[in-house]
Amino acid sequence: MSYLSQYLNRTSQVFRDNASRVLRMKGADTISRAPRTLFTFNNREDIQQFATGCDGDIGGTSTVNLDLEEFPETNESIGRRAVGKFWGEMRLGVKSGLEGKLRGGYAGFRNKARPTLFGDIMDDVSNHEYLALRVRIGGDPRTRSSYFANIQTDGPISTDLWQHRLYFQRHDNSWEDLFIPFDSFVRTNSGELSEDQIKMYREKIRSIGISLLGGNSGSAGHYELGIDSVRIVNEEDVIRTPPGEKLPPLEHDASDDEKVN
Repeated sequence: MSYLSQYLNRTSQVFRDNASRVLRMKGADTISRAPRTLFTFNNREDIQQFATGCDGDIGGTSTVNLDLEEFPETNESIGRRAVGKFWGEMRLGVKSGLEGKLRGGYAGFRNKARPTLFGDIMDDVSNHEYLALRVRIGGDPRTRSSYFANIQTDGPISTDLWQHRLYFQRHDNSWEDLFIPFDSFVRTNSGELSEDQIKMYREKIRSIGISLLGGNSGSAGHYELGIDSVRIVNEEDVIRTPPGEKLPPLEHDASDDEKVN
């Protein structure tokens, strides 16, 4: 799908949603607490909604890729034909002449801006307690402790980034659900922890992504992370599956019909 087609599709969907809310006076209703899917990684169009970056873009030597992976042996356990795969080489060195001027060891991805005629699409997560990620960790074990979830809001300081480390429980190349409380994210700016920790502006989430910060931990090597979906849920929806047990299927939710890329 071309960029123009995506733009027109998003604009049309926002118009229909707003018209529907007016007709049903939905604005006066209680905001739903039902689980909601924000992003999926199950086809080419899904993957195209994300931007990648790494220190290699500015003089480092790391690499980054976000591809569609179609391996039945790993995907059939969650009922998917295809999932996303975030991978590359995490390297701490920099190109000649940049020693001491640049810090290497970074790679990440996040959803692209979603412009429409009515402004950018953003997500309201204020009525949900957790960010839920369905992921599968692989790659060099040395890299597995340096992954972070990142959230950018439409707050007053555009360089603010809210971060939380990802704590994996399974290391056998199998899928797991990570549930991260929104209240546990910390505010950072330009890669540093902000002294002033204010509450996240959860009514307007601009982007969600995952990064690998090998430079912070001194971790290098091949990294690999499978990712199936990004959702928002509440405590009553959290199911913590013990290692070795099969994950429950993700139920279809209303947002899957309304989701706009």
